[in-house]
Amino acid sequence: MKITDSSKLTYWVLCNCCIYFRVVSKMLLTEQHFQADVHTEAVQAALAKYKERKMPMPSKRRSVLVHSSVETYTPPDTSSASEDEGSLRRQGRISSTPFQSHSNVEPWLNRVIQGSSTSSSASSTSSHPGGKPAAASNTAPATTAATVLADLMAHTQIGHLFHLAGVPVNSRVSSKIQQLLNTLKRPKRPPLKEFFVDDFEELLEVQQPDPNQPKPEGNQVNVLKGEPLGVVTNWPPSLLAALQRWGTTQSKAPCLTALDTTGKAIYTLTYGKLWSRSLKLAYTLLNKLTTKNEPLLKPGDRVALVFPNSDPVMFMVAFYGCLLAELIPVPIEVPLTRKDAGSQQIGFLLGSCGVTLALTTDACQKGLPKAQTGEVVTFKGWPRLMWFVIDGKHLAKPAKDWHPQVRDASAETAYIEYKTSKEGSTVGITVSHASMLAHCHALTQACGYSEAETLTNVLDFKREAGLWHGVLTSVMNRMHVISIPYALMKVNPLSWIQKVCSYKARVAVVKSRDMHWSLLAQRDQRDVSLSSLRMLIVADGANPWSISSCDAFLNVFQSRGLRPEVICPCASSSEALTVAIRRPSELGGPPPGKAVLSMNCLSFGVIRVDTEEKLSVLTVQDVGQIMPGASMCVVKVDGTPYLCKADEVGEICVNSGATGTAYFGLLGITKNVFEAIPVTAAGIPVSDQPFTRTGLLGFVGPDYLVFVVGKLDGLMTVSGRRHNADDVVATALAVEPMKFVYRGRIAVFSVPVLHDDRIVLVAEQRPDASEEDSFQWMSRVLQAIDSIHQVGVYCLALVPANTLPKAPLGGIHISETKQRFLEGALHPCNVLMCPHTCVTNLPKPRQKQPDVGPASMIVGNLVAGKRIAQASGRDVSQLEDNDQARKFLYLADVLQWRAQTTPDHPLFLLLNSKGTVASTASCIQLHKRAERVAVALMEKGRLNVGDHVALVYPPGVDLIATFYGCLYAGCVPITVRPPHPQNLATTLPTVKMIVEVSKSACILTTQAIMKLLRSKEAAAAVDIKTWPTILDTDDMPKKKLANVFRPTSPDMLAYLDFSVSTTGILAGVKMSHAATSALCRSIKLQCELYPSRQIAICLDPYCGLGFALWCLCSIYSGHQSILVPPLELESNVSLWLSAVSQYKVRVTFCSYSVMEICTKGLGTQTDALRGVNLSCVRTCMVVAEERPRITLTQSFSKLFKDLGLSARAVSTTFGCRVNVAICLQPNRLGKLAEQGTAGPDPTTVYVDMRALRHDRVRLVERGSPHSLPLMESGKILPGVKVIIAHTETKGPLGDSHLGEIWVSSPHNATGYYTVYGEEALHADHFTARLSFGDTQTVWARTGYLGFLRRTELTDASGERHDALYVVGSLDETLELRGMRYHPIDIETSVIRAHKSIAECAVFTWTNLLVVVVELEGSEQEALDLVALVTNVVLEEHYLIVGVVVIVDPGVIPINSRGEKQRMHLRDGFLADQLDPIYVAYNM
Repeated sequence: MKITDSSKLTYWVLCNCCIYFRVVSKMLLTEQHFQADVHTEAVQAALAKYKERKMPMPSKRRSVLVHSSVETYTPPDTSSASEDEGSLRRQGRISSTPFQSHSNVEPWLNRVIQGSSTSSSASSTSSHPGGKPAAASNTAPATTAATVLADLMAHTQIGHLFHLAGVPVNSRVSSKIQQLLNTLKRPKRPPLKEFFVDDFEELLEVQQPDPNQPKPEGNQVNVLKGEPLGVVTNWPPSLLAALQRWGTTQSKAPCLTALDTTGKAIYTLTYGKLWSRSLKLAYTLLNKLTTKNEPLLKPGDRVALVFPNSDPVMFMVAFYGCLLAELIPVPIEVPLTRKDAGSQQIGFLLGSCGVTLALTTDACQKGLPKAQTGEVVTFKGWPRLMWFVIDGKHLAKPAKDWHPQVRDASAETAYIEYKTSKEGSTVGITVSHASMLAHCHALTQACGYSEAETLTNVLDFKREAGLWHGVLTSVMNRMHVISIPYALMKVNPLSWIQKVCSYKARVAVVKSRDMHWSLLAQRDQRDVSLSSLRMLIVADGANPWSISSCDAFLNVFQSRGLRPEVICPCASSSEALTVAIRRPSELGGPPPGKAVLSMNCLSFGVIRVDTEEKLSVLTVQDVGQIMPGASMCVVKVDGTPYLCKADEVGEICVNSGATGTAYFGLLGITKNVFEAIPVTAAGIPVSDQPFTRTGLLGFVGPDYLVFVVGKLDGLMTVSGRRHNADDVVATALAVEPMKFVYRGRIAVFSVPVLHDDRIVLVAEQRPDASEEDSFQWMSRVLQAIDSIHQVGVYCLALVPANTLPKAPLGGIHISETKQRFLEGALHPCNVLMCPHTCVTNLPKPRQKQPDVGPASMIVGNLVAGKRIAQASGRDVSQLEDNDQARKFLYLADVLQWRAQTTPDHPLFLLLNSKGTVASTASCIQLHKRAERVAVALMEKGRLNVGDHVALVYPPGVDLIATFYGCLYAGCVPITVRPPHPQNLATTLPTVKMIVEVSKSACILTTQAIMKLLRSKEAAAAVDIKTWPTILDTDDMPKKKLANVFRPTSPDMLAYLDFSVSTTGILAGVKMSHAATSALCRSIKLQCELYPSRQIAICLDPYCGLGFALWCLCSIYSGHQSILVPPLELESNVSLWLSAVSQYKVRVTFCSYSVMEICTKGLGTQTDALRGVNLSCVRTCMVVAEERPRITLTQSFSKLFKDLGLSARAVSTTFGCRVNVAICLQPNRLGKLAEQGTAGPDPTTVYVDMRALRHDRVRLVERGSPHSLPLMESGKILPGVKVIIAHTETKGPLGDSHLGEIWVSSPHNATGYYTVYGEEALHADHFTARLSFGDTQTVWARTGYLGFLRRTELTDASGERHDALYVVGSLDETLELRGMRYHPIDIETSVIRAHKSIAECAVFTWTNLLVVVVELEGSEQEALDLVALVTNVVLEEHYLIVGVVVIVDPGVIPINSRGEKQRMHLRDGFLADQLDPIYVAYNM
């Protein structure tokens, strides 16, 4: 640092340069002639450089906007909001009866179809801030409501069915996303070149030093010695000796005057009274407090001092009473509630100090929270304390022969001062009697204190400068202290100045904020005079904004007798006590110095006096010279304490007899801080005496003046550059704080996200600030900080006024604020996240390798010793079974044969919600009903062979009978879910669409549904004139069918299977008669189904395996099916499990949504399951087209274990459009089980999630970082062959490689049936061939990614078992940063981030990741989730979230199989139909 000796030059630089002006609280622009307001100008100039870049403003529901005013703010649990209104409204969303749930879903669904933008009309939905929504406990209906919703919604994009784009362009949301994209287009920071390996191939960028960054060039600074401590004649040998002297010789001299909140003197303590009362207290403590006839305390014990800021007199008596009794006082704050900020940590300190007694006053003790017994409660984390009141009447008069020993100052501990660290932990700093005496001596010399001087103290007298000047040094010099309580300062900020004036005080001890506050109020007082002051000690003179307070204060009060040299900033720390203080010129101090420093250089720890870049400069004032009798040096912040160079910022270290001695009970960090040995560059110690690290960052300037530029506690290291939290606060405050920030309350701290510190700024918003203005202010703050500090803010949050945790004297409790932010308990009312600008160390996007040919892949696999990933089920032709149905090619023939041979054998049993049998069907009954349907089709419907017929029925026997009626008549049936009477507007277009796309010539249905299809309400939703013929099958003539239609070939079409994929595409799949029979045979063999068997099915009967199990399998195998419609579980959650128990069913099928309803709904209602016994269940198979949900199946097994459910019973299946049954885990019973044919239990493996993103499978140990458990999807069915193929080259892959699952089997579907003939697009889904290897076999592409792995287990033939693992749908994967992500993995991470996240879904839009979370809790928590969601996705997936959408429970649409409909959600979001609570657009 080339600071010349002439500090005049520096002063001139200051006066003529742009001052980096620090503003705090309300000081801004209050005084016309106070124009040192240059930082604000700097900020305004910085903002002017940015053109008004339009950032998308977050969307918020109106109820979230309404925040309580400051004074009436009540914590969430005591909210005065109307409970009834909130709870009623919320019940509407998730209600407990099926009809209500649909009717209340309706308005939302209407909007989906009409596309009306109604977020504002719905915005009045309010919820009471306290607790959860009224109906949230009833979660079972919530799930089903969502299910119904999805199925009802299955066609939100009906009009754009075969082209995926269908999103309205004029939507409010998409325009905001466009705005966000435009904002993100601005140039990023320069790209970083080097990387470090993060445990795998994914490399996080690591910040490399900028070759052009400034480096220190000066000489090494040596140890600086302060003036020697002067020898004072008659100086007492200890502080107690001084007290004894003044108490006995000058007993009438005033020691301390206490004031009330009106500024009146309520009591003046004399030195005689202080001495006599301290003696009484010492005697009482040692002799009158006993437990079991033993004295409670012995010398050296620690005692807590709990006194309010308004009672300095009692505190002083208690402090000196303890010292006289040789006890160690531990002054702490008065705990007000059990949840005070930092209170738990104070308790930890008291516990570690072994404190058992707390001293307090009568008034204070009465105000403490009490238990029912009347005793003071034990605060959270505190040890059990005995509370002793020290008011006069409780103290005993000392015995005549009792005299305390007033010893000379020794190295024994005198008192312990608490300190809260950056992380929030509280430590106790021990100060010895010798240090205390030496510190008083040094302060007396530095400040020129003399006997009987008057001192005004505004600071907290329990710790730091308030204690050192106002309680200790004052007694040493028999001074008179006027103590100004904080409560008085709040009411009258001028009170301290008035007291200086009226008492003619010579010295005042204040902080910058006290000067600010007095500036605001000074107009009211013209007659004050500060001419008596010889020293105005500014205790926080080391803060960056203190210079502006000092300048402004001088500016205003110079005309009232304040002399410039009186202002004396000082620097101190809890560990080193006073480090430096500016002396007035009469005490021989040099003229004050100021330095204008480059902010950019400071961030690299280098000092450069700035002349050019006026925007980013920091103006600092000196804090005087080091204390008498002390040595000081500046050492490097990190690692070994090497001495710094002259132009380098480092940590100030002090060696002196007047510092703290240790952290109580913490030897490790004590050694590091109190016993540092600074060394030269050559490694030679500079002294044989240990130095104490002060935690202050600074340098030594001309005239040996000390300059402090920050504190270690406020240091934030972002991308290798150091920033000071106080500096960032000052910049934020310079952006029009009067309009937005309540009382200047801003907290800045850093949080670690993705291996670097990220800056978070939290401010209290004024109650009258508007939404738009606040957002504008936030964007301006971001720009100002970016421009001045060249650093990005990761998160900026505004909270309602008065809600941040408070430090004892009203400041913000930073570590508690940070803790709340990280826990999601801050409850902000506005949030702006900027991960795109801040996070620059993401891994490099993956570059796709040039295509590797399939041949080289095969060679590669052979070289690596890997076999081709191929597996198959048992060979059907080799299986001998007494299957009579095999003789028949067609299912219609099987039904006729069963009707003849076993006419009364029961096939179906349908249960209603009460658990009673609603209808049954035997073989002959079903055959006869099918015949009647066939006759009606031919006679009434005049249908021809091959015509398509839509079957619109609720789940039941009618649906099955009409299906076979169609086969008997030679028609092609299509099962369609009926529309919902309360939701026609949404559900009817879906029905219409399927009828049209399938080219149905006729609709078969019930009378009730027929009326519905032709009703007025239906006419409002669709064109009812274009329905084909509608026949109701309720009253059909009992006519016999002349002859049953017999297909000419097994390849003829049997039925069409229509379903909507999770990506929102509706498609019909063609199933031939041959495939239908093969499917039934394969399932029969796998599950060992015989006429004597009973199975229970709780699935929807409209498509996929659910349809096959309902309508096909019983006819083929002859077993009895107990049918439980999933919708009935809405009104009776235990229906399915009760039925399984009642009928002693061994095999049962369900969906994930059913399993979830049971887990959530029955987890708490054990009464509903009385008498249920599930020990009969051998296999419970979950039918799904997705990756097995391990967590759900495990919690289901665990929950019902006590009802006898075997842990091995639950297993999964896998099927998809091209083949509805690829894997089924077979049941373990029957003769096959005895032979061991049943196959091994499903296995679980753990794979590296990061490898999956690169389409690789890497097995890891359970519990290792980034591990993802995957469960095998069941055993491959007989006759089914599976191979894993490369998604692009279509070549076969090796074992444990991730690729697309291809399947070949007799029961594959034959192709898509679509109206626009777009089969060419999907032709290869059904007729794919490998590009290399076995190119003859025809495969169907499932569209799912997975891998095969040969396990150690063996199957019946003794072969090792091949396990198929499904990872996820190829269509659903997100291609981001060149890698492949599965939504479910991101969603799992997000759900874990906060207890209030009930469900989550992710999708991408224009390359932005959008995360939608359902909030199960009060809307107050909504904005807490934004940062948590962004953090967890960054940490675990290295992805930046673009948009976070917070919605109500039940908004994420789920289909009947329990799968999330992410594309419907996306379309609903972009069309602005979700009525979100909050939408945050991350910058």
